[in-house]
Amino acid sequence: MKGRKSPTSALLTADNMALFVDYYQFTMGQADFDAQNDTIITANYYVRSVPQGQYLIAVGLEQVIHYIINLRFTDAALDWLAQRGDLRPDYLDSLRNFHFDGSVFAVPEGTPVFPNEPIINVTGHSRDVQLFETYLLCVMNFQTLIATKTSRIVQSARGRPVFDFGARRAHGRDAGILAARASFIGGAAGTSLVLAGHYFDIPYVGTMAHKFISERSTELDAFRDYATAFPNSTTLLIDTYDTIQGARNACFIAKEMEARGARLRAVRLDSGDILRLSKQVRRILDAEGLDYVQIIASHELDEFQIDILLENNAPLDSFGVGTRLATGANFNSLTGEGAPSALGGVYKLVESDGRNVGKRSLDEPAKATIPGKKQIYRITDADGNYIKDCVTLWDTPISEGQPLLIPIIQNGELVYQFPSLHEIQARTTTELNKLPDCHKSLREATPYHVEMHSSLSVI
Repeated sequence: MKGRKSPTSALLTADNMALFVDYYQFTMGQADFDAQNDTIITANYYVRSVPQGQYLIAVGLEQVIHYIINLRFTDAALDWLAQRGDLRPDYLDSLRNFHFDGSVFAVPEGTPVFPNEPIINVTGHSRDVQLFETYLLCVMNFQTLIATKTSRIVQSARGRPVFDFGARRAHGRDAGILAARASFIGGAAGTSLVLAGHYFDIPYVGTMAHKFISERSTELDAFRDYATAFPNSTTLLIDTYDTIQGARNACFIAKEMEARGARLRAVRLDSGDILRLSKQVRRILDAEGLDYVQIIASHELDEFQIDILLENNAPLDSFGVGTRLATGANFNSLTGEGAPSALGGVYKLVESDGRNVGKRSLDEPAKATIPGKKQIYRITDADGNYIKDCVTLWDTPISEGQPLLIPIIQNGELVYQFPSLHEIQARTTTELNKLPDCHKSLREATPYHVEMHSSLSVI
């Protein structure tokens, strides 16, 4: 109809990503421009507290660096900003040829980190550095939360594969894609989201929905059609009507497949009492000589549910985890205790023109910042296992331990070669294995020791 607005995707694009800022970053920029403030500062990304457990897996750096090195203000974006009238033409014109010429040091993705440790240092002109805050926090807080949650789930699975099934419950479209990325780094074996497979070379998997079964006259017909279409990778969803009868029907189809020289790969449980049903289904399969058929569990799982299932000897071979993985659910599903599904990472000024600065927050001391550009030194034993971390001022190195923050951008130039996602996942696994088990326990984990060097002080 004439005059009616066409639908839009509302996705972030190269043309509009410069507007992914909170407005005060522009208003401060205008005021700084008027005052001719060209101060060189350092802003530090860190997390004050871990919402669940005692460690975090730092993830999201690649997307942050992509934003920083590609940030450009198009004429269309600047013209749109000018229409409001608050930001004056001289300041907006100064953004027209924006190029970050500062430096970024960061811990590599997949590195375990702990509260109050510097994860990213961004050094550059004040007006430039502040523009990155919203995007950096959005990306780092979310992906770090999801990677950490996944690592806990993977740990609880005790070597059994975990798959990300969470795109449909993620908090937005970008979140679904980035959750798949972060979950893979955290140890997931794959994702159900095809686009994430395309973007990141993550294995993508899938079986069938209840819809596939419901639209056929019988469950057997549905199983047979699917087995015919995928003779080498058939997994049957057996809980559409009655799980036990579904298991028996799966056995019937498995025998038909055997007669054709094929094998049923697995059955999936997606509702009901997973512990009881998995044991019953395993007995049914084994009684038919189908001990090779695996059982996959999904349905509102998390690390606590998986842990209790395996503690009670549930015969499960892998897990599909959706809502509580892709939203980083910060609660104990057994006790109902927890907090919002968010990571409270912050991006704070710590140095200005070589002077260490911070905020006092006398009304809420926990929000005070530790001044100064900082480095982390990780101290390990002879076998490489973590003992403690020491946070120092940048220009106060210590003789023990390895510095964790490495150069990513120097003087505006990218100097870091980003690894593949598979390499980052391998790094995560290796580094988590060096973190003693007492710090990774699902219940009553011991806090990891982070020492603040004597050169540091809270204002």
